[in-house]
Amino acid sequence: MAHVSIYLNFMGNAEEAFTHYKKVFQTEFSAPIMRMKDLPAQEGAPAIAEEDQNKVMHVALPILGGTEIMATDMLESMGHKLIEGNNVTISLNPDTKAEADRLFNALAEGDKNAVAPHDEFWGYWGTCKDKFGIRWMFNVMNQNS
Repeated sequence: MAHVSIYLNFMGNAEEAFTHYKKVFQTEFSAPIMRMKDLPAQEGAPAIAEEDQNKVMHVALPILGGTEIMATDMLESMGHKLIEGNNVTISLNPDTKAEADRLFNALAEGDKNAVAPHDEFWGYWGTCKDKFGIRWMFNVMNQNS
């Protein structure tokens, strides 16, 4: 079923933040924390630095009213830099690839750094920043996920 999540970026302290949020909202993670070392090797992609192996690749936590917050650690070793404006993304999780494409095309207009939705190991994913500066992510999870 389609839903919306809020995706947060951290500079190495996602696990600390989400452990705190878990206590605040009195809920449990939706799934075990995925670490950077858990990522399957991607052809042509640089290796994850040793000091980044245990950083958070993905964590999800239900909060209120069916809303879920999710997060990742940005990696300085990969040139990531956390600045206000790139630390929050609205994650849209439509039911179909066609709907993800429609939403992406409507929101990505003019974004030269947009990543069009495409197949990844977990599902169909893309991201963009709209003309108002709001960051959006699109995920259609694999049926076996």
